[in-house]
Amino acid sequence: MSRSEEIEKIHQLVKQLNHYRYHYYALDRPQVSDQEYDELYDRLEKLEEENNYRLPDSPTQRIGDEPLKSFQSHRHLQPLWSLDKVKNPQELKNWEQRLRKNLSDSQETVSYILEYKYDGLTVNLTYQDGYLVQAATRGNGETGEAILPQVKTINSVPLSIPFKGTLEVQGEGLMRLSTFEAYNRQAEEPLKNPRNGAAGALRNLNPKVTATRKLDMLCYQTGYCDGKSFDNHEEMLSFLRKNYFPVSNEIYRAKNLDEAIDQIQKMEKAIPSLDFMVDGVVIKVNQIALREELGYTQKFPRWAVAYKFEAQEVTTVLEEVIWQVGRTGKLTPAAVLEPVEVGGVTVQRATLNNWEDIQRKNLRLGVKVWLRRSNDVIPEIMGRVEEKTPGEPIPKPEKCPACHTELVEKGAHIFCPNSLFCKPQLIYKLAHFSSRDAMDIDGFSEKTAEQLYEELELTSIQQLYDLKKEDLLKLEGFKEKRADNLLNAIEKSKDCTLDRFLFALGIPNVGRRTAGDLARYFGSIESLRKATVEDLVLLPDVGEIVAEGIVTFFNDRRILEAIQSLMDMGVKPKPLYEEAAMQNSPFAGKTVVVTGKLTAFSRQEAKEKLEKLGAKVSESVSAKTDILIYGEDAGSKLNKAQKLKETGKNPDIELMDENTLNEKLGGN
Repeated sequence: MSRSEEIEKIHQLVKQLNHYRYHYYALDRPQVSDQEYDELYDRLEKLEEENNYRLPDSPTQRIGDEPLKSFQSHRHLQPLWSLDKVKNPQELKNWEQRLRKNLSDSQETVSYILEYKYDGLTVNLTYQDGYLVQAATRGNGETGEAILPQVKTINSVPLSIPFKGTLEVQGEGLMRLSTFEAYNRQAEEPLKNPRNGAAGALRNLNPKVTATRKLDMLCYQTGYCDGKSFDNHEEMLSFLRKNYFPVSNEIYRAKNLDEAIDQIQKMEKAIPSLDFMVDGVVIKVNQIALREELGYTQKFPRWAVAYKFEAQEVTTVLEEVIWQVGRTGKLTPAAVLEPVEVGGVTVQRATLNNWEDIQRKNLRLGVKVWLRRSNDVIPEIMGRVEEKTPGEPIPKPEKCPACHTELVEKGAHIFCPNSLFCKPQLIYKLAHFSSRDAMDIDGFSEKTAEQLYEELELTSIQQLYDLKKEDLLKLEGFKEKRADNLLNAIEKSKDCTLDRFLFALGIPNVGRRTAGDLARYFGSIESLRKATVEDLVLLPDVGEIVAEGIVTFFNDRRILEAIQSLMDMGVKPKPLYEEAAMQNSPFAGKTVVVTGKLTAFSRQEAKEKLEKLGAKVSESVSAKTDILIYGEDAGSKLNKAQKLKETGKNPDIELMDENTLNEKLGGN
């Protein structure tokens, strides 16, 4: 194809993929398989790179390469108002009486729109001539923080729309409960609740972190809308849907207030079936003309109110604080409460974050506390009720509640350093070591780990490889076939790659991706063991805290002895690529970026060849890039590399053309 034909193809693919994304993320009605979508996406990405041409609404442009240094302020075109609140049907009726007093005809027929009050972070989207150009938090209602790179990671937010002109659309950035639960199953630092997950992600300066939370958005009204007016809110919602905005299906119309009150009760009963957190219902006057007549107070619109569900916040007595040990040795406090009904459920336990959280909230034993429960999320203590009862101080733990080892403090958290022999840590470590992304021991679960500890007195990871069939047959639920399958899976796990082994070891703050980077960069346990903090921070996405954690981990004599014991038992982590291929390689240990159109092979083929020679191939140019390999029409990445070199921010970056690359690759 000619370049003009390839540009036309880019436009077609962007339109096609955005259509598929809308049906997948906003409507939950996929039109193609994931494989078909991925093939089209890869084709688009290749064409964009080769032609150095990208549309602003291309799905490849959702996640930026670089973190922001700070948030900039953004002034909304129309104010984002907060809402007045009511707590029961009588207060709602009083609100309607006040509303009617502000109408020229107090007997006017008023219909209402009811929607859930989502518990996330309010976001204002701005579009110009069909393209998303800004996104901002609510802030003080007039000025918020610009978070466009973060919001672009939300797959349900359209990057382009049919409407031309300037348009603001308001909605709630949120984390679905199913997403929250899935995230916490894998996270080394679990989130406290979905609201914190959404708000924290959207206010994180690094959009890549935002993307890991897999947020969603539900839009509920327009702000400024250039040359467009609506007769009622239902028309506005229809307009949003026609422009590909995600709109909730749980929106209801009531002919009058009595019907609205009945609907509120139904909506409250339906909360357990929802996949997102809510803290009430928003009631809005449906007719836009009536809204304009009603206007605003100094703080609120007169035509809308938030109905807060009862019994979602209650008071009870804090009786005890118990400390639980996690896989990384971090102690997490849990509150034991005087039983109390919250939203129809009896609650006796609640979440506390850490020792600093206890201090900040001034909590003491025997005092009354505020307790909040949203949907089916574990209740959280919000703070202490002001009263004269002094209560008893909560003792700060000094020894591990499981193994009685003296504890250590790291920042706001308290840790048990006995990582090899502390029961809860060991059970979690065994389960993690055997998990699919680690040693991939099929049929091994956390329950299996607990059985091995309790019944077979298994106290170290290396003892897994000493298990005998007769040992397993003593365990409840194990028959001949299950025992054989588990032993075969354990034996098979000895033949593993270095990245899986490193991830299995449970190095602090080292996830699957970083384990792969370490394996590619250092090539062996021995090389990694000798690495300094200065060596480690050369890797992309490894900062000083992570680097220090890795160095400390490999300086622990007990850990080194455990690793040696595993190897003596036949666990032989293989490098991702043969070491022979890396000998004398000019790319070994280097961070390399490939850009532009290559003639001898595709960029993917180049990436594979470079990785076999020990390179860490990155997608973005930064001060940590060692080599930039460029082909035809290299574009912005080459320009950035040249600028880094010229300004002295990365004076040693090597700019390598394709001919030089071919020479260095030789026969590889």
